[in-house]
Amino acid sequence: MNIITYDIMKGIKAIISTFSEEDKREFLLYLQNKNRRGDTKNVKLFKLIDSEKTTDLEQALYSKSSKNAFHALCKRLQDSLTEFIATKSFSEESGEEMEILKLLLASRILFEHKQYKLAFKILFKAEQIALSLDVYAILNEIYHTMIQYAHVHPELSLTSVFQKSRENTLHFQSEQQLNMAYATIKSALKDATALSVSEIIEGAFSEFDIVVSQSLTYKSLFQLMNITAAAASLQSNYYTISGFMLQMYEIISAKQSKIKTDKHLYYQIEILHMMAMTHFRNKNFKASQVFSEKMEEEMLKKNGIYYKRFHVKLILTKAFGYNYTGRPSEAIQVLNSYERHSPEIELTLLMCYFQQLQFDEAYSLLKKMQHSDIWYEKKQGWIWVLEKAIIEILLLIELDRLDLVLSRLQSFKKKFTKRLKKAGETRVLKFIQLVSLYYENPMEVTSEAFKNKVEGSFEWIGKEREDIFVMSFYAWLKSKMEQTNLYETTLKLAN
Repeated sequence: MNIITYDIMKGIKAIISTFSEEDKREFLLYLQNKNRRGDTKNVKLFKLIDSEKTTDLEQALYSKSSKNAFHALCKRLQDSLTEFIATKSFSEESGEEMEILKLLLASRILFEHKQYKLAFKILFKAEQIALSLDVYAILNEIYHTMIQYAHVHPELSLTSVFQKSRENTLHFQSEQQLNMAYATIKSALKDATALSVSEIIEGAFSEFDIVVSQSLTYKSLFQLMNITAAAASLQSNYYTISGFMLQMYEIISAKQSKIKTDKHLYYQIEILHMMAMTHFRNKNFKASQVFSEKMEEEMLKKNGIYYKRFHVKLILTKAFGYNYTGRPSEAIQVLNSYERHSPEIELTLLMCYFQQLQFDEAYSLLKKMQHSDIWYEKKQGWIWVLEKAIIEILLLIELDRLDLVLSRLQSFKKKFTKRLKKAGETRVLKFIQLVSLYYENPMEVTSEAFKNKVEGSFEWIGKEREDIFVMSFYAWLKSKMEQTNLYETTLKLAN
């Protein structure tokens, strides 16, 4: 297998790893409908790769050496997978932005068929929806199409369209500056650095001339908050950004008070969720609850148009609040109330069971998480995968599944060491090292020597500054050292 074919094969395996069993069945049906001839080698190749057979594939498909034919087959399968993903996403997506794109596409098709009156009617509708959502990239395409066919609309004012296009271009460029700042911040956070989240954000804002003020659009302010919250999540450092988040929320609230409609309802719900989570991660539970309640109120507006989309986030916010204010049974109840599949909810529920020493329930839930880490990382992010791996190790220790603990510890170090060091998160590695010591000799955990080792392993930044999730993992170790109840130890640290 040459290098090019090998790269294509890697791409195919990566795509298949993101598929659920239902996706695989749908794709096979898609392939069968697409195959015009009796040739089904693409179906056979897919099934072989899905069954993790990656050697001697050429021989399995062809009776003699056919490197060129095999390469072409791999390329066709990769193209089919890509087309399937795009088609499926486009047909299933029901968001407002996707509806605008569908209207834009429909108008362009009608223009090509010289159905100008209907085409412009649909295009104007797309413009109005896009303006209400401040989707500048799509508006660029709308105005491009409008200008392209302006000559067939005698009543259309070119001056007006040009002006709208220029104004939108300025908004689009501003949005691009924010996107570049976002990319810069994420890149900086991937590398080991002594800079705090706030310093990284301030540096990026300065580089791209971003100034937080009333002059920014509602969507731009939302993007700034989103960038800031994402950066804090990557470094588990919400303390340093809390003041900045509050400043932006106050500006947004002032803007919102002047708007009589629910034009920015989607962004408003997102913002309230970010504020609820920022307060929660900083252990301001009352403030977090207030924002959670406001979030739910907004979700009910417009006949609950966004309720389904934000339902998981609302459940998690409520559950976190219950769990860390001494109401674990309510947290478990609200998490169990969600009947559909959600990795976020399942991992949070697993954590709640674990803290309540319900290890069998936790392990039963863990065994249901059957997707690969690659799939979970694409869906949830690598921090989620990291947390799942840590909880799994702790759970296996509690269940005395010592046959599995060693393999999971070795797998953890192999999978995360390089990445954690690059991100400057050595405290996670130190924590796992201490967990390994406990696993090897649990009787030593109460000794003075072990306590001294723990004290010397971390840079203690104080209860007020420390992230609540970081505290929760440390609580397990502390409960072992002091021989106290895990949940009570967690609450004592968090409150």
